[in-house]
Amino acid sequence: MELFVELKDAVSALADTDGLVETLIDLGVSHQDIEEPVRLSRQVLDDPASREVLERSVGELVRDMGAVIGGVDLPRYPGASRAVARWFPLYVFAAALPFVRAHHRERGIPDDVSRRTLVDVGRGVAVHRRWHGTGGIMTARWLSLHLRGELYQLGRLQFQRGVVPGILRESVTEAGFSAAEPALGLHIADFMGPLSPRSCDRSLALAREFFARHYPEETYRLATCGSWLLDPQLKRYLPADSNIVRFQERFHVRALEEENDMTPVRFVFGSTQVELAELPRRTVVEKAVVEHLEGGGHWYGGEGWFLMGED
Repeated sequence: MELFVELKDAVSALADTDGLVETLIDLGVSHQDIEEPVRLSRQVLDDPASREVLERSVGELVRDMGAVIGGVDLPRYPGASRAVARWFPLYVFAAALPFVRAHHRERGIPDDVSRRTLVDVGRGVAVHRRWHGTGGIMTARWLSLHLRGELYQLGRLQFQRGVVPGILRESVTEAGFSAAEPALGLHIADFMGPLSPRSCDRSLALAREFFARHYPEETYRLATCGSWLLDPQLKRYLPADSNIVRFQERFHVRALEEENDMTPVRFVFGSTQVELAELPRRTVVEKAVVEHLEGGGHWYGGEGWFLMGED
């Protein structure tokens, strides 16, 4: 009953326009993308059915806060407005913020780590605009990891609490680890500058200290990553001292078998709606992504792991 009341109060707080604006700023939403969701919020708050779904969504997001479940899928906005539907997860995240901050305080998470982790919501809005030309949230399950205490931004990299993914278990068991070994999943955020070896080393050092201090009951010896950046074919195009190649070399990599051509196109160029011949080739990475596809090749991506104790 207490949580039920808290959920209603958290949703009701969104009616305070000034407070909602400040919350969106705290979540890293850019100023160009604040006016629309604030204006449209009344359509959610004034409609009983939409408000009920919003309260239920916040409850599902914060239930068992901190448990490692891989994020949650939020219920869909029940109304007909496509514009409101784009923003609906943002209202869920805004209403959940008091619960998130309480969990971070309970775990002793430093304020700077909390802030840098939660502003990924704003990065998600920026990515939506980059890909679709409008503001919104299309990666609600991904961003739920940040709000549930399953993922933290530590320097250049993000670290997700979890276990070794199935595709890598044979490799890690051959190296003497358990198939159920806890592992930190590495993620490379957009708009964060070069993926330099120095920045990666710093992030890994921060992660070793952070998780030992704030999650002492969980021992993380391994880091894993699944990304287009781990496609071994990139080494054919990039210099040996490039940031991407040096990032790959940290890992025991397993190349994936399923074609995934558009993922590198989307992440490098921000869109998959442009003909290959029209894409720029200003950098060695842009040139590699396009010319590999134009030559009849395919991109697959890769999964990899390494020992956290190794720099």
